[in-house]
Amino acid sequence: MTEIALLGTGLMGAPMARNLLKAGHSVTVWNRSAGKARALESDGATVAADPSEAVRGKPVVISMLSDGAASAEVQRGASDAFARGAIWVEMGSIKPSEARDAHDRFANLEVSYIDAPVSGGTRGAEAGTLAIMVGGSEADFERVAPILRALGNPVRVGPVGSGQLAKLANQAIVANTIACVAEAMLLLQRGGADPAAVREALKGGFADSTILQQHGARMTERDFAPGGLVKFQIKDLDNALEEAARLGVTLPSTQDVNDRFKHLRDAMEGGELDHSALFLELEARQG
Repeated sequence: MTEIALLGTGLMGAPMARNLLKAGHSVTVWNRSAGKARALESDGATVAADPSEAVRGKPVVISMLSDGAASAEVQRGASDAFARGAIWVEMGSIKPSEARDAHDRFANLEVSYIDAPVSGGTRGAEAGTLAIMVGGSEADFERVAPILRALGNPVRVGPVGSGQLAKLANQAIVANTIACVAEAMLLLQRGGADPAAVREALKGGFADSTILQQHGARMTERDFAPGGLVKFQIKDLDNALEEAARLGVTLPSTQDVNDRFKHLRDAMEGGELDHSALFLELEARQG
């Protein structure tokens, strides 16, 4: 058993906390909207009134906050409460540069830091099957890997910041695949084929993917209840394009699909929908 503080108990953080509790860990949770944290009391979590109370004395702190600014604010506000030798595990999606800056801040506090963003959405969080991309030293990775295995499959991909870079690559693939699947589902619908039967026929082929099976079904069933939100997809794509510019790389397909997500968010008020709702933007293009 490890004493863990988990900060951020939204769509992803709440099921992650439950899986840590099921694995036998002691989990203290905090969330800016307190009701989301209190909902975990019945699962055995301890609820903290503020981040300082949550992290005090904890050897492991897991962050699942919305972005780099929110994470940095919490880090600074709770800086006096961190246990010496603790480790901060950044599992939210932030910029690689923000991860490197956080690592340097924590080093001054004698606290370790790794970035470990995830992919797999709410279903992966609930099932404990998340893909976990870890940036940090080998020693820090080995220290937290047994804990992370309660949440999914952790793989070290390089030094601090590399996990976030891997997540940006992941999000570019996800966004562009969603766009392709939306076009395929629209083509099938308009042509009179059964989209569900086609998805079954494509299983195991080169075109098969989790996005085809899960998001393709969402599109044809018009179920856009949020799992991965449009507004967060845009945040990640903005970060990917910013990092690409820093590296002198252009990503034309990612730029185009990000513009389409922004149209869905701004002109169609779809920022709170699941990112599979890019299908609606494609439909709107048809007039």
